[in-house]
Parts: sequence; structure tokens; C-alpha cells
Amino acid sequence: MQHTLIALVEDKPGVLNRVASLFRRRAFNIDSLTVGHTEKPGISRMTIVINSDEVDAERVVANLYKLVNVIQVDDLGRYAAVSRDLAMVKVAADSVNRLEIMQLVDVFRARIVDVANDSLIIEITGDEDKIDSFVEVLRPYGIIEMVRTGVVAMARGAQALPDTSLNAGSSIAV
Repeated sequence: MQHTLIALVEDKPGVLNRVASLFRRRAFNIDSLTVGHTEKPGISRMTIVINSDEVDAERVVANLYKLVNVIQVDDLGRYAAVSRDLAMVKVAADSVNRLEIMQLVDVFRARIVDVANDSLIIEITGDEDKIDSFVEVLRPYGIIEMVRTGVVAMARGAQALPDTSLNAGSSIAV
């Protein structure tokens, strides 16, 4: 079962390495990992996607809390959520197939962000299945290069997830 973990961490050097090392030591494969700044200075948000059962996911959450720079952790799977992934795909495009590719871009609600004589760079945002499907449709045309951001996710509704108020023992003032 796929679990999307959200971790609020102090924005300090080495935090990402400590989190990744925890997963390595526990022999968990990270399917997706994204890190970015939050609305609060000095705090970053990690979105970590793993495949595991419920018990192992709970163990990972408990172990993340043991790391010094981790402020808050939650498993987003318990909430109604929105998740997105972004991909840029460079595909071979000549005068013969360019129109077909452009039609596929429209069908998948993607965008062409660069045009060259022999290629197109396409940007697509959506859930992982949508992007995977788009990539498979483009394969016959010749994918030259591709990059994906990884999953970012948020709980639906007005409440922030996880609770972004800091734990009592944290050393960051917001």
C-alpha cells in the first residue's frame, strides 16, 4: 500500500541526508521525495511516498520523530488529499508527427514549453497515473529526455496538515 508522509523539518544543512539515511537503514525504498520551503521561514516540508504496510509506515513515522530536526510528521493517507506530480518530457518531433503530438498534448491538458526543429519539450502536471499514461503514449514518438519532480500533496480543506504549530520542545521561533 502506498503511503504519503508529510514531514515538517528545520531548514538546516544535513536534514535531508538524515531522513534519507533513516530509510536506507530500515531498507525502505522511497518512491518519491520532494522538499521545499513552507509559508513559515526556517521550516521545510518533505513529501515522502513509500510502499509499505500500515505497521511499517507507523514505524517510519515514529523513527522520523526521533530525528533532531524533524518537527512534525503525518501520514496523509488518513485524510482526503490532493496530490500532483510535474514532468517535463522532451520528445522527438518532426514535420510529420508534430501535429499528432500537439493533439496529444491538448488531450492530456499539458503544455508545450519549448519548440525546436527536431523536438518539443512538454510540461504536464497531474497525478502519477496521468503522467505515466502520457509518457506511454509519447514513447512511440521517441522520448529524448524526461524529468519528474516527485509527488507533492496537501490535505483538502482549510486545516493545515500536518499541524504547523511547532512542538513544545522545538528550537525554532516562528
